[in-house]
Amino acid sequence: MSLRVIRLGTPRHPDEGLRLGTVRRPPRGVPRSEFATRDYYDVWVPELAPSPALFSWVTSEPLTDSRWKRFVREYRKEMRAPAAVHLIALLAQLSSQTNFSVGCYCAEESRCHRSLLRELMIDAGGRVV
Repeated sequence: MSLRVIRLGTPRHPDEGLRLGTVRRPPRGVPRSEFATRDYYDVWVPELAPSPALFSWVTSEPLTDSRWKRFVREYRKEMRAPAAVHLIALLAQLSSQTNFSVGCYCAEESRCHRSLLRELMIDAGGRVV
């Protein structure tokens, strides 16, 4: 059993399991009934997405190295809130019981909060592929 960190909208891996969309907003123009058939997500978990203020800030200008470093600090700070800590701990534990995935739409994982989620899940003892 394991957790995958994926890009939403990509084809599903055969053993991927449930897809959790860790995004602030659902995709525009896609009816909820089409999510599973279009490889988006099965369950929306905005609690693991950057806050609206942080997302707005990070997307307001080109993402330089210094802006990325600040984003990392601020996102990690948000994920230290009790509700986020508990959710990450829950998912880390579930990863030893079942297959599932978490994801976002960003093209480049290395500059996306899902890369940070991967680290947080590993730090919490998650079994990450």
